[in-house]
Amino acid sequence: MYLPQQFNSKNNSDAIDLMRQHPFASLISVDDASFPFVSHIPLHLEVRESGLVLWGHVAKPNPHWRYLSKRPQALVTFLGPHAYLSPRVYPDLTRVPTWNYLAVHCKVSARLVEDPMEKDDLLKMLIGEHEPAYAAQWRSLGEDYQLKMLAGIVGFELTISEVQCKLKLNQHRPEATETTKALYACGGENEQSLVRWMDRLGMTGKPTSQT
Repeated sequence: MYLPQQFNSKNNSDAIDLMRQHPFASLISVDDASFPFVSHIPLHLEVRESGLVLWGHVAKPNPHWRYLSKRPQALVTFLGPHAYLSPRVYPDLTRVPTWNYLAVHCKVSARLVEDPMEKDDLLKMLIGEHEPAYAAQWRSLGEDYQLKMLAGIVGFELTISEVQCKLKLNQHRPEATETTKALYACGGENEQSLVRWMDRLGMTGKPTSQT
């Protein structure tokens, strides 16, 4: 993605936190006609000593798993909080509107997960992340029903080879930081989340002391 230096986060924890806080991702690869094909799915992030891995699945009728089998290289994108920014946050009028947002892009290599037991482990990871209490209900459904459900999906392990993390929060316009925070603090969930990220990045709008 287009990534100006002032918005380029090289802190790995920023990308990890965004992927975990906003796990509903876009998996993008190409179909047999070399046209982009997208599946919108939740992904589970696993942090290993060797690197980062994403786990997910699609319904078996979804052809995406076949495309990944033929062409394992793919792109995964995560979109975090985002919001419009009015030019009225600036002290002068010669300004234009913009949009602040947080995003992570991951270059990945896919391995299909088709073994029923491995798919069951994959589902348990997703259950553990989103609704741990459901695990008991899943176990109570019976082996035959579980196998039937597992047969209806194809899982995948996505090994991440490259991560880009864009934190576009108007960092290059410190004269508007305080008014932006005040404006966003009165907004909805997205705006208030952006304020927390501005605080996390130490954005105060005030010059930092030189030591």
